[in-house]
Amino acid sequence: MLQKTKHQAFQPINQGYNSVFQPQKLTLGLVVPIESYPQAPIPTMTQHRERVQLAEKLGFSAVWLRDVPFNVPSFGDAGQTYDPFVYLGLLAGQTEQIALGVASIILPLRHPAHVAKAAASADVVSNGRLILGVASGDRPEEYPALNLPYIERGTRFRESFDYIRRMSEDAASFENSYGSPHGSMDMLPKPVSGKLPLLITGGSQQDPDWIAGHGDGWMLYPRNVSVQSQIISEWQTRVAATGRPAQPVMEPLYIDLVEDENSPPQPIHLGLRLGINQLRTYLKSRQEIGVNHVALNLRFNKADIETTLKRLATELLPDFTE
Repeated sequence: MLQKTKHQAFQPINQGYNSVFQPQKLTLGLVVPIESYPQAPIPTMTQHRERVQLAEKLGFSAVWLRDVPFNVPSFGDAGQTYDPFVYLGLLAGQTEQIALGVASIILPLRHPAHVAKAAASADVVSNGRLILGVASGDRPEEYPALNLPYIERGTRFRESFDYIRRMSEDAASFENSYGSPHGSMDMLPKPVSGKLPLLITGGSQQDPDWIAGHGDGWMLYPRNVSVQSQIISEWQTRVAATGRPAQPVMEPLYIDLVEDENSPPQPIHLGLRLGINQLRTYLKSRQEIGVNHVALNLRFNKADIETTLKRLATELLPDFTE
């Protein structure tokens, strides 16, 4: 059965957040680049704009960019290669309705003033479609390149998060380890709704109670359904204990969608090789435990990408849009 929380409605933030996260429902998005590149860390970015536009036309609720400053060999994935904020600006002008997400900006590697300015700009030019995931980072190799201490990423994350929140205020005045903005100046533009939706990824080196009390949602890596159910239930309890409204949960999922619609699931990196009927069953099980959005990643998909997108839209999306 669907897990129940004390507060059922999610507090509305902006167009993107409100359309993607709906209580007791599950929506589907796609991780950019929307292409298959299983053998190498760097995608071709072939037809990248056209595929995002196709995703919007087919009815997917969001596309998700990643923040990968360096192509780190041990990580094995360069993401979309383009800077996420530059790319957000491009996609904002190439689309009209689909939510534009980032999963996730590595806060300790950037100054929060720059993040706040870039994110608010992307939110405004997209008419409120930005969803900003934030994380502490899990690639130690990047920190020396920026002369930053990896061991301090948890503290830096928390300070950056607070700084970005304050930048939505008019003429904010406060002291922070990143700087001390004063009330005689202001940062523009402001987010469309007056607030950026900030989703925390994983633990981000923070206490679980802090995450429950601060994020506008939680991004989790996929796990066994019983384990994930327990984790989500405990988090929902923590959120309720703070007196805040319920907060949404999302997962990424790598898939290799095979032609046989009943092919049983086989594990791949952070995901599954399976038929579409088994994928439907998997997603329904996630919906039942309180997951509100799944971002599908087609990096390991062997079938033609456009064909796969149309199959997903025709045979799967109707089950999650009622």
